[in-house]
Amino acid sequence: MQKKDQNSTAAENDRRTALKARRRRCLIAVGATIIVLIMVLFVVILVLALTVFKPKEPKTELLSAAVNGVSPRLSFPVIRIELNVTLDLKILVRNRNYASFRHGGGKSVLLYREHQVGEADFFPGNIPARGSATLPCRLTIEVDELGSDLGGLISDVLAGELAMETRTRIPGRVTFLGFIKKHVVAVSVCQFTVGLTDLKVRSQVCKSKTEK
Repeated sequence: MQKKDQNSTAAENDRRTALKARRRRCLIAVGATIIVLIMVLFVVILVLALTVFKPKEPKTELLSAAVNGVSPRLSFPVIRIELNVTLDLKILVRNRNYASFRHGGGKSVLLYREHQVGEADFFPGNIPARGSATLPCRLTIEVDELGSDLGGLISDVLAGELAMETRTRIPGRVTFLGFIKKHVVAVSVCQFTVGLTDLKVRSQVCKSKTEK
């Protein structure tokens, strides 16, 4: 009878040992599966972060530039230059992100011989994901500021054209998944030549970059 009890106890112990081993294997399998899933999820998030959700800087492009006003007049013997010129620009902003780009108030300045001779502001706005928006800008040349280089101005007027430059800055923010935020400043620099007899833009070269 005692031997039978001993055999029964040994069998029970073996059963419990086997059950523990089975549970241990299950836990190991579940743990390994969870680790693999976490690794796969991490890789997926990393790939998305480096591709789809990677913040891309918006691109700016000058679509057109039109000149309005009165052709300048130069009078002698008292040197006097009369100039009334307004530059109408259309700047295209492309949002290359899979999230909207909310920009603040931007600014465009007009330069002549490295001197600022005019400026204009952009209103804040929102550009949809993978979309674009055209921002109008009107710059009026400030004649008093042009006079800072009178000799060069007289030379350009006599030559019949003005070489000028616009620098446009549009700050904004791209937000992914509600918490990934990227602050950028889109910058466009355009150099162009304005004919003074016909008030036409004769040539222009534009470059875009981004300040972080």
